Amino acid sequence: MKKYLFFQLNPRQQLKEIRTQFSELNPNDPSEWPLAPRFCLLLGLFFSIFAFLWYLWLDGISTELDLAEKKEIQLKQAYQDKLIQAIQLDALKRQLEEVRLYVNQLEKQLPSKAEMDALLSDINHAGIGRSLQFELFRPSQVIAKEYYAELPIAIRITGRYHDLGMFSADIAHLSRIVTLQELNLIPLKDKPEQLLLEGIAKTYRYLDQDEVENQRKIKQKLNGTS
Repeated sequence: MKKYLFFQLNPRQQLKEIRTQFSELNPNDPSEWPLAPRFCLLLGLFFSIFAFLWYLWLDGISTELDLAEKKEIQLKQAYQDKLIQAIQLDALKRQLEEVRLYVNQLEKQLPSKAEMDALLSDINHAGIGRSLQFELFRPSQVIAKEYYAELPIAIRITGRYHDLGMFSADIAHLSRIVTLQELNLIPLKDKPEQLLLEGIAKTYRYLDQDEVENQRKIKQKLNGTS
């Protein structure tokens, strides 16, 4: 009957009636509230839950968007890098071929184990050809590296300054790689026109397959113990 009377009131009286319903509400027992306050409470809860779920959805979309933007930047950078590589492919192929030719040339300058005696003989003949006197020509122990070996040779030679210089030039022009290191020129008191050249002539050779495998095993063993 009260509900029926509510709809019979004029708008001003209806507004007053609604205000009356919101006065003196017991917050501990919403079930006893009049219809209008309960409706507003439900409506507020509905919009609160909706707003919360909307925020979570937007937050997830924002995170996905950020990840997609970062991935887009990475893909663009990868595309640019590959495009540059594709443009430079011919140049890179030419550089690779040049490197291969250079490596082949260096390998040809490295004697094999069987050719070392001939190389030592060439060094000795280079000195004799310049009228130099070998007082010491002593190959040391071979120092094995990963793919090649070094052979230091202690030398002590006497001769004129010009002949010693030409000997150094002859060594530099050998078909095999030979370097002169730790050189020391000493004047001879009893022979003022001659000098004593002391130093290390170091030559190199490539390792054969068995020696390469042995070096790898040694390296693996050292890495395993370290």
